[in-house]
Amino acid sequence: MNQKSLRTAAALAVGLVVVQALLVPLFAAPAANIAPHDVPIAVAGPAAAVDPLAAQLANHDGAFEVTKLADGVAADQAIRDREVYAAFVVTPTGPELHTASAAGPLVASLLTGAAQQMSQGAPVKVVDIVASPVDDPRGAGFSSSYLPLLLTGMLAGILLVLLVSSWVARLVGVAAYALLSGLIGTLVLRDWLGVISGDHLADAATIGLIGLAVSGTLAGLGSLLGRPGIGLGALIVFLVGNPLSAVAAAPELLPQPWGALGQFLPAGAGATLLRSTAFFDGAGGMKSALVLACYAAVGLVFITLRRPKVEAAE
Repeated sequence: MNQKSLRTAAALAVGLVVVQALLVPLFAAPAANIAPHDVPIAVAGPAAAVDPLAAQLANHDGAFEVTKLADGVAADQAIRDREVYAAFVVTPTGPELHTASAAGPLVASLLTGAAQQMSQGAPVKVVDIVASPVDDPRGAGFSSSYLPLLLTGMLAGILLVLLVSSWVARLVGVAAYALLSGLIGTLVLRDWLGVISGDHLADAATIGLIGLAVSGTLAGLGSLLGRPGIGLGALIVFLVGNPLSAVAAAPELLPQPWGALGQFLPAGAGATLLRSTAFFDGAGGMKSALVLACYAAVGLVFITLRRPKVEAAE
């Protein structure tokens, strides 16, 4: 048997096991260590009642970042503006917890449990200010449908590098994919599955921007660096970006600074922006939109800078 082939096979086996050893904790650790870290919440009501409640919440080992508000109306507006995930509201009839399950069902569930503990078993009224869609009450459909958006965007960028030699055609292909991804993705997620709501054009623009950022990143790095660039793009978008995206939870529930870092990658920024446009009329999505736009712009520029030969079909 050829000794070179044996060495190659052994090296591949060792290399893949090393990659596996790195990927398993990368994907599993964030999910296994979910806990609140400076989750923005509010307390609202008369100062005499709010101050002790705010102090009690502040003592949870950095779990919450507490803002004091005048009343329940101000608290509900802060929730709709995505300034806070929830609010403990002191009312004449007793404490209430106002949440937004659409911002993250897991956060709403954790805060509901915290409210019951703080009330020492007494019932606490829970008001869902911005609820998840009726067809997706636990948000599982939203998080499950998001992964295919990343994968198809990656595939579009990779295939454009491998099968299309013209940089102009690659630009056209990325733009066409983003446009069609936004239109078709919105029809599927919004009108068929019912896992997002909101304005149709805003949802389409968001999904299209996600597609432009992801496919542009892969096509740009692949055009500039060849096959190593494709690998780097996959690392940024999926191997690192997906587990840090917090699409099924919230950035503040992941171990820090990883939760914050994930919001500067296409997957995390896209998940946050899609929640904002789908459920909150775009509130709180500006930073994420800028992150995606930067990835898209840099990727498109990279496509035009250098075009190494990568076994193009044309």
